Amino acid sequence: MSHAASVHSLWTMSADAPQKIPAPHIEYAQLSPTLIVLGAAVLGILVEAFLPRRTRHPVQLLLTCVALAAAFAAVVALAAGGYGTGKAHAAAMGAVAVDGPALFLQGTILLVSLVAVFTFAERRLDPAAHGRPVDSFAAQGAAVPGGRAEQDAVKAGFTTTEVFPLVLFAVGGMLVFPAADDLLTLFVALEVFSLPLYVLCALARRKRLLSQESAVKYFLLGAFSSAFLLFGVALLYGYAGTVTYSGIADVVNGNVRMLDPALAATTGNDALLLIGGALVLMGLLFKVGAVPFHMWTPDVYQGAPTPVTGFMAAATKVAGFGALLRLLYVVLPGLRWDWRPVMWGVAIVTMLVGAIVAVTQTDVKRLLAYSSIAHAGFILAGVVATSPDGVSSVLFYLGAYSFVTLGAFAVVTLVRDAGGEATHLSKWAGLGRRSPLTAATFAVFLLAFAGIPLTSGFAGKFAVFKAAAQGGAGPLVIVGVVSSAIAAFFYVRVIVLMFFSEPKEDGPTVAVPSPLTSSAIAIGVVVTLALGVAPQYFLDLAGQAGVFVR
Repeated sequence: MSHAASVHSLWTMSADAPQKIPAPHIEYAQLSPTLIVLGAAVLGILVEAFLPRRTRHPVQLLLTCVALAAAFAAVVALAAGGYGTGKAHAAAMGAVAVDGPALFLQGTILLVSLVAVFTFAERRLDPAAHGRPVDSFAAQGAAVPGGRAEQDAVKAGFTTTEVFPLVLFAVGGMLVFPAADDLLTLFVALEVFSLPLYVLCALARRKRLLSQESAVKYFLLGAFSSAFLLFGVALLYGYAGTVTYSGIADVVNGNVRMLDPALAATTGNDALLLIGGALVLMGLLFKVGAVPFHMWTPDVYQGAPTPVTGFMAAATKVAGFGALLRLLYVVLPGLRWDWRPVMWGVAIVTMLVGAIVAVTQTDVKRLLAYSSIAHAGFILAGVVATSPDGVSSVLFYLGAYSFVTLGAFAVVTLVRDAGGEATHLSKWAGLGRRSPLTAATFAVFLLAFAGIPLTSGFAGKFAVFKAAAQGGAGPLVIVGVVSSAIAAFFYVRVIVLMFFSEPKEDGPTVAVPSPLTSSAIAIGVVVTLALGVAPQYFLDLAGQAGVFVR
């Protein structure tokens, strides 16, 4: 009887004390950009379920564009409301920071994603199959490549319109990633934006097997990096007894007054902190494609559908570097003497490997992949600067770089032969004579990558190197300039190939795009030139946004 009575008394006690579990306090207005995007993604899934096939594509496109534009408007409203400067704070009970860098990076991600969605929706480049327009994505993702089911799906005119909600989920994760203010939020955001990307990589309409191979490689290596990150989170929690960024920073800096005995035993031992910090750092360096965690980049960039590659190359870099900055500047500034030499090494190796290996590439997409690795190295030089100028220069570089990348991959989608996109460099010979406008546009993007003056690439590199030099990383700048020179060689080589060599008889043609891709490329050119000719306003904007909330 006593057992039943004790259970009963426990039950009544818990019923008498309902106020013991406080409801979380969520600032919905300040989290609105993320909530709008994720809400639209859920709506997109409902569209897939309930609308007839022929209406899905226009509806999904409209929904996605409206959601991204509305989320960007919300970011602008928050910035105008002072949340980037005076009112910056940690929202959602300390899980998400609303501050200058977060808003700047979220705005960049949303604009880049909006332009990327235009390339996703392009349906004029491939010849129509069975009288129906086709896009870059497989008719039916689940069908075996080349099998009967795939042929039936193409004949029936199926289209994979799920790519739009997938993009929205990825963007939702990317918005949280650079703003995450505790390690668990960081990990959840990482998974939310990685999983849709794994799926998107496998959906190419042409070269299905290559595409699926790239997705499997990305998934396996991504799972490894997530595991490293999670193990690092566990060790940092064991060290500091908390997963919040500010809490860990306080323990690292020795600002905690009341240590309980268990915590005192772990904080005396720096091994947990150093190994945990290193593992979390590895997870983030994998996402931005820094050497030696870059192995997935060329294979995935080459195999994925080109619109996905452009979106991934631009937006993932922004999100990854945002999270990296926050980790190093907010959580581990007390460890600066430990992580700076490591980041020096990573930055130097990344710049040199990216530039040198790119020289040997024969495929346009692989070349752009190695170029993106070299750019990760240049951005890391700004991260190493450990100064407010370093943060603002990295923010500016990310904004400039992402639009150049998107534009470059959008141009790659236009050059086609019978087998789809002609990405082998030999086929680009003489493109400047066949289609001067396309070649000239691509040349603008290549010159921006090379950092030629009057392009955004020059302004970004100059800002990053200047911050690094002032931060005492002079040798790093010298390596950066040398690898820029090596990189300039292969960018200029492609331009020479396009304009100064004879076109081949059976060479590829340049498809005439719809206004969607045309506007994506045009936006890329305009941003590249605007940030190159008059960068000051945007540098100032990045400078105002460069202060992290603690």
